[in-house]
Amino acid sequence: MTSPSSAAVDAAITSRMSVRAFTDQMVDRTTIEHILQVASRAPSGTNCQPWRVYVLQGAKQAQLVEQVCAAHDAIRANPALAAEYVEEYDYYPQKWVSPYIDRRRENGWGLYGLLGIGKADKDKMHAQHQRNFKFFDAPVGLMFTVDRVLGRGSLVDYGAFLQNIMVAARGHGLHTCPQAAWNGFAKIILPHIGAGPDEMLVCGMSLGYADESAVVNGFHTPRVPAQDFTTWLE
Repeated sequence: MTSPSSAAVDAAITSRMSVRAFTDQMVDRTTIEHILQVASRAPSGTNCQPWRVYVLQGAKQAQLVEQVCAAHDAIRANPALAAEYVEEYDYYPQKWVSPYIDRRRENGWGLYGLLGIGKADKDKMHAQHQRNFKFFDAPVGLMFTVDRVLGRGSLVDYGAFLQNIMVAARGHGLHTCPQAAWNGFAKIILPHIGAGPDEMLVCGMSLGYADESAVVNGFHTPRVPAQDFTTWLE
């Protein structure tokens, strides 16, 4: 039998999705602080707790949106500029292979298909990609950094922390969108948020209330059944 508490946890996890359209309803600071405090119970090797969080709202958020969108537009106008905006760590593989490339394509064209964006619609693709850099209109933007002195294991720890934030947010009726799209613009982001020279950008995240009327939020990604990725050894 499933207890009410386990059902609530399951519901928070399974209802989590990457929301790509938010309302302008504000999220109070107390709620954000509570979510971050709860999320800090994530495990980390030797309890080093590698996470550093920057919360952007209001004018500071709007300024970052303006700067990064301008850089994104400039790269489109002059692709050579992309060399100036390089991720500090490889989030994606340099060479895609199956089944990962197949899932990536299914995800991309499923999203664009829902929005009516075809392969030749470069303007619409650019505009949709730039929605990342507007935090999908969420009233709260989060930036996460890690000390460069730490090892790759701290990125594993970070994943647990980020998941905790996203699940805890669901408990408050909020939604999120974790975003690696910001990583290439670290040279703009880190000075803007006041990060120190030893900090590396891990990712960004949008936080707020989902716009339930937005078509894009009808996009739900599939998951491989557990039996397909599980090996039982007895």
